Amino acid sequence: MSPSPQLIAEWPLSPSATLGSAVRSKGIEREVRARLPWAVRKHVKAETGRIALRMSKSEAEAFKAASASISKTLEGVEALPVLPREVEDILTISSRERHKWLKDGRLQSTGTRTVKMRGRSKSVTFHVFDPRHIEDVLDRDLATVWREQDVQEVAENRRRGAGKAALTRAGKGTGQARTARNTRNTDGPAPGLKGWDAFEDEGLLR
Repeated sequence: MSPSPQLIAEWPLSPSATLGSAVRSKGIEREVRARLPWAVRKHVKAETGRIALRMSKSEAEAFKAASASISKTLEGVEALPVLPREVEDILTISSRERHKWLKDGRLQSTGTRTVKMRGRSKSVTFHVFDPRHIEDVLDRDLATVWREQDVQEVAENRRRGAGKAALTRAGKGTGQARTARNTRNTDGPAPGLKGWDAFEDEGLLR
């Protein structure tokens, strides 16, 4: 049995839109699908360098409407905010690094987005990023620079910690030595003084 005739439409995805990330491409696919009716969403797929829509000829009207919606959605796709997982894939960084660099201002958030995940009772809020900022970080290889800075910071903190610990130990040792000397001076009978009785008999202390 021969396959049913298909209606096919494709839209190119530029490197400035995907930033070289398959995760970003899937994110664009989800963004496109979210604006389509449920029955049509399964016919949209992100492929290498493009978004494709494939439907049977019997669905011509739905195909036409979907094509118009996809074209409109993709008009500003280069400015579509970058999601956390996309940032990690584009920059090849860990979730820990993303959180740290966001907190200290090296990664700059453009705001937050709140979504309710299927199967979850609570909504999830996360930061999103300007694609041009992420592209700049990528082009300048700032992730490598920041990672090296973090290594140096950790090493410096360890040196400072070791220095403080050494000073603390030295301070405790000095205190113990002083206590020992004071103990030797006060414990037990006072040392005898030669001629003390004669000195006292002369009344020199009166």
